[in-house]
Amino acid sequence: MDEIKNQECPLCHKKTLTLIEDMRDIPHFGKCYLMSMSCSNCHYHKADVESEEQKEPCKITFTIKNKKDLNIMVVKSSEANIKIPQMRLNVESGPSSIGYITTVEGVLKRFKDIIEEEKDNAEDASAKKTAKNLLKKFWKVECGEQELKIIIEDPSGNSAIISEKAEISKLK
Repeated sequence: MDEIKNQECPLCHKKTLTLIEDMRDIPHFGKCYLMSMSCSNCHYHKADVESEEQKEPCKITFTIKNKKDLNIMVVKSSEANIKIPQMRLNVESGPSSIGYITTVEGVLKRFKDIIEEEKDNAEDASAKKTAKNLLKKFWKVECGEQELKIIIEDPSGNSAIISEKAEISKLK
């Protein structure tokens, strides 16, 4: 792991930015580089995952069918969009998007955290009710009572769901 400290932060311009690069060999995915930058002053953070080999733009579809599926590994690049069509949820890539390696459960937790925050900050009663209903659906999925489809669209091809059940197609 390479670490470079005391770099200039692109946000606050103080020399409090730490750059980290690490290489990992992920089974069924291959070698990839994990890169991040974090500022201890303004808390700016950016991370990405890049495959060592050039990959084609891809669409990955995976259906969570039981509790065991929550433990499946997910690699998401900063260029990838993640969608949950049944719930009309979408996290699109953009300047603040980060790459990460997690599990299916970790992906669901990221969505749940956003919905929890919206529920807590909503002033409209119907918005709070919608958020509560979405959280109930997530709970049913986590208990293995309801199936849920996750779609990752990645123009860089640097994302993956590490499962034989994941359907991979070309990104249109």
